[in-house]
Amino acid sequence: MMKPNLLGCSMGITKVTVIGAGTMGAGIAQICAQAGWQTTLYDAYPEGLDRGMKRINDFWDKGIARGKTTAEEKRQWSENLTAEQDLSKAVDNSDLVIEAVPEILELKQEIFRELEQYCSGQTIFATNTSSLSIAKIAQGMDNPGNLIGMHFFNPVPIMKLLELVKHDGTNKSTVEFAQAAGLAMGKTTILVNDVPGFATSRLGVVLGNEAIRMLADGVASAKDIDTAMVLGYKHPMGPLALSDLVGLDVRRDILKNLQESFSDDSYAPHPLLEKLVQENRLGRKTGVGIYDWTSGEASETELPEF
Repeated sequence: MMKPNLLGCSMGITKVTVIGAGTMGAGIAQICAQAGWQTTLYDAYPEGLDRGMKRINDFWDKGIARGKTTAEEKRQWSENLTAEQDLSKAVDNSDLVIEAVPEILELKQEIFRELEQYCSGQTIFATNTSSLSIAKIAQGMDNPGNLIGMHFFNPVPIMKLLELVKHDGTNKSTVEFAQAAGLAMGKTTILVNDVPGFATSRLGVVLGNEAIRMLADGVASAKDIDTAMVLGYKHPMGPLALSDLVGLDVRRDILKNLQESFSDDSYAPHPLLEKLVQENRLGRKTGVGIYDWTSGEASETELPEF
C-alpha cells in the first residue's frame, strides 16, 4: 500500500473538493487524489461528472499501458477519489476547495458565497481562473482573506507550473497554505499580484492572438508559424497549437477581459478568432479549431472567412 503524502498530512490537509468536472477540474481532482488526499469531484450536471471521472480513469489506464503507472497505484488513487452531485455533501469537512467552473465572474462569486455557507471559517478557497480579478471574485465573501487564485495549466497532471494569485486582502497564511499544497501536488509555484491576465495568461494570449493575425494575413501556414516558435525560440508547442489545446473560447474571453480591464483595443481578439468561436471551432475539445484534431494529430484545415 502506498504511503500517504507526508507533506500534505503535515499541512493539515485531509480532504479537498474540486468544483467543476471539466477538463481542468478533472485534472486538478486527479492530482489531489494522487497527492494522497481524500478528494471529492463535484459537478451540478451528472453527465459532466461522469465525463470527468471517465477522463481521470482513462488517464490512469493510459499510464498503466505506457508503464508509467501501476495498477496498484491506480487502485490507491481511486480509493481517494469520489464523485458527488450534492454541493453541501461534497464540501463537508473540506480543508481546501478549488473552483474550476467557466470564466463567468458572477457565477464564481455566487459559488463562493454559497460555499461559505457549508464550510468552516478555516477552509481555504481557491479559484482556477486564468484571468478574472481575484478581488472581484472575493466580493461578497465573509472571509475574502481565505481566497487565492490557483491557476493550473492543461494538462494538469503533466504541466509543472502553478500560478498563485493573491489579492490585496489575501491572508499570508492562505498564501503559505497554497504554496505548500502546490508543492505537495508536485508543482512549482510562482506568486503574482492580482492584475488582469496575471503573468502567464497575459503573455500567452497576446502571442496566440498575434499568431492568429499572422495566419489570417497569410504570413505563413499554421504549422510553419508554430514550427518557427518551437525551433526558433524553443517553445515546447507553437502558439496556434497551444491555443487549440487551451480552447479558443477561453483565449477569446481572456483577451476581451484584458481589452476591457486596460481600456486597450490592442488586446481585442482578432476577427478570425471570433469567427472560429462563433462556429464552435474551439480547438481540441471540439475536434477542430485552427487545426483539425479528429485524427488525434494536428492537421491543416480550411479556415472560415471573417
